[in-house]
Amino acid sequence: MKTNNKIKIETNKKQTTKEKFKEFKNKDGKHFKVAMFGSARIEASDKNYESVKHLARSLGDRGIDVLTGGGPGLMKAANEGHKMGTLESGLHGHSVGIGVRLPWNQKFNQSVEYKERVNRFSKRLDEFMLLSNAVVVAPGGLGTMLELFYTWQLVQVHHLCNTPIILMGEQWGGLLKWIKENPLKNGYLEKQDYSLVYHVKNEKEALRIIEDAYEHFKKDGKNFCLNYEFYRSK
Repeated sequence: MKTNNKIKIETNKKQTTKEKFKEFKNKDGKHFKVAMFGSARIEASDKNYESVKHLARSLGDRGIDVLTGGGPGLMKAANEGHKMGTLESGLHGHSVGIGVRLPWNQKFNQSVEYKERVNRFSKRLDEFMLLSNAVVVAPGGLGTMLELFYTWQLVQVHHLCNTPIILMGEQWGGLLKWIKENPLKNGYLEKQDYSLVYHVKNEKEALRIIEDAYEHFKKDGKNFCLNYEFYRSK
């Protein structure tokens, strides 16, 4: 007797990188997201690499998402640490990389889960601002300072709300002193504008601010407001 059994064929194709990132963006807003900016040139042996990695690992332990530029250096440290924390906790925080096209074709580091590559720095900055609930700025150069000042400006003019900007490390002390003694002293910005950023020495102090922000976020969602007088730039 001849049988005509139909064989079910799986047609689900593997998601493209673009589709996977779009899926991430379409997820609900319950995940708190921290953008971590810093130099692509810092090696794993540097103390700043370890500091960023430890902070990101702590965020992964708490199920908090991490966003970076997806490349090497401190970006890799953040994605790498976050992946470790996520695996240890079992909480599915997302490790995200938003890259930009460069002449030397910078590749994504292997710890990035969701990735997007854009053509312009301005587009990448807007993506970070759209997704982030807090920003950590580790030591870095021109690109890192661009990210810092862009975020600072948007908070100043109320295009962003409730977004702590955390400068982590000794590098930023000199910059803050210059801003205080020049633009602020000359009246080019207000005291309240200067006080929009928080300067911390290490990842432990940064984590305290993020944890407090996260608690407010869980209670009040997008309407949470924050005040960390101890870390305000003075």
